[in-house]
Amino acid sequence: MNFLEGVRIALGAIRANVLRSFLTLLGIIIGITAIISVIAIINGLNLYVAENLSNFGPGVYVISKFGIINNHEKFLEALRRNRDLKISDARAIAQSCDLAEHVACEVHSTQDLKRGSEQVQEVDIGGIDPTIVDIEPYEVDQGRNLSDDENSRAARVCFIGQDIVDNLFGTVDPIGKSMRIRNQEFEVVGTAKKKGSVFGFSRDNFVKIPINTFCKMFGSQRSVNISIKAVPGVPLEDSMDEARVVLRSRHHLRYGDEDDFGIVSAEGVNELWRNLTQTIFLVAIFVVGISLVVGGIVIMNIMLVSVIERTREIGVRKAIGARNRDIQLQFLVESVTLSCVGGAIGVTSAFTLTWLMRTFTPLPANFPLWAPLLAFGMCAVIGVFFGVHPARKAARLNPIEALRSE
Repeated sequence: MNFLEGVRIALGAIRANVLRSFLTLLGIIIGITAIISVIAIINGLNLYVAENLSNFGPGVYVISKFGIINNHEKFLEALRRNRDLKISDARAIAQSCDLAEHVACEVHSTQDLKRGSEQVQEVDIGGIDPTIVDIEPYEVDQGRNLSDDENSRAARVCFIGQDIVDNLFGTVDPIGKSMRIRNQEFEVVGTAKKKGSVFGFSRDNFVKIPINTFCKMFGSQRSVNISIKAVPGVPLEDSMDEARVVLRSRHHLRYGDEDDFGIVSAEGVNELWRNLTQTIFLVAIFVVGISLVVGGIVIMNIMLVSVIERTREIGVRKAIGARNRDIQLQFLVESVTLSCVGGAIGVTSAFTLTWLMRTFTPLPANFPLWAPLLAFGMCAVIGVFFGVHPARKAARLNPIEALRSE
């Protein structure tokens, strides 16, 4: 008895009883489809977050009032403890930190825009240092970015996203045209290249104005975000530590006190996301694992039925010289083959489902090439584990009694 012969016998049994085999493998098919689909979704989301949400650029980090907070209790604690960051904090970092190549700040508000009879509601208005273009990508589609001169004289000019271009200006060239923010006229000096959406939320619904203009309109009491680009070749952690020392000194924090601000980097965002998706994956594995266990039990049941149905065949094999281990190997191979056929169908279903999700939904599912190896490895383990008992039962049959079986 060799492995290929066992596979051939197993495939022949599947072809002879297609419906029974399908029903037997249904639990395995559902389990493998679900596991691989979850892996594809998480893998796609991880890539998407790395490329879009946490793509700060090399050597870039952001200091904000809260930073990364992953539970409600920590948020309430930070809300009570953390101080607002001011433009003066950013200026102090720029003057005192030798490891910071560029420092700029940004502050946000949500306002409605008007132009004639047209109106766009709940637009992100960002007051920025024009030098932020040296840190974060503000790619220009038409016109130009904001200038330092416009910031120093608090000019009423703006740089807008594509949603504002489409919804407020339509087919009209927006450069040089004006729109109203809080009933004040702003001249459009540039438009940004389209960024698209993240999980259904547009990244093009924004207006950038000089930060001095923002403070003049909305006041200077809001907390700012400080974007910093480290000197090339310097470890990011060293630059972050230097900026942290400056802020702690300005905020008069003692040695044992916690920071009253947060530092966000691409690695921090990615680590938070990985922890979240790891938890989701473990929960999904536990839930879907139930389906695989049920599928394995069904395979064991059908293999026990097969032993009874093929008792005479087993007796003939033993009569012509088959050893117990040959019979046991035959049924183990059949069990593994049966399980792997279910896995193959599950992988095909998962690949199709992943393509449909990626094509017709916002989910950025990405089918990993190692997924089929994982699926077949799991199926082989299930086949062996749940095939051992039927295989041993077949191997222990008395050949005389087996030959008498009808």
